[in-house]
Amino acid sequence: MVMTSPTTATAVNSVLRVPPASPAAAAAHFGASLAFHADVSDVASALAAGGDPGFVVVDSRSTASWDQGHIPGAVHLPTALIPEQAPRLLDPAVPVVTYCWGPGCNGATRAALALAQLGYQVKEMLGGFEYWAREGFAFETWEGDERRAADPLTAPVDDADCGC
Repeated sequence: MVMTSPTTATAVNSVLRVPPASPAAAAAHFGASLAFHADVSDVASALAAGGDPGFVVVDSRSTASWDQGHIPGAVHLPTALIPEQAPRLLDPAVPVVTYCWGPGCNGATRAALALAQLGYQVKEMLGGFEYWAREGFAFETWEGDERRAADPLTAPVDDADCGC
């Protein structure tokens, strides 16, 4: 492997055209990211451990989407209804994890913003319902419980821990 100097690499490499942040800035950024986000497998693991996970999961999608499939135990609270219904459905002392369809949808982000503006501590679940189902976790539909095989491109097939 041939190593190039940073100046040579940045002249020809679009990845390094903008240099990486300093380690301190990177640590601040990634630490902040973890304060705002949770991934599907961490949420599933916390819920499967039994007892109180210390947070509530909120599905911010429409009723039709909820009926199509949702995380067991989640609270159904469409984003447009958050200002009116959150105080009745959620305890402000309990952190909230929002989700929507998947990575191509920012509905969970909008829901997290609405909840934060009301004073709730909130994280967004990366991957949304799509990755919940793709990683092989059980979900509920209007017809009953369902579980799909884990997609080997999103989760380890023969191991409960991805090693992340």
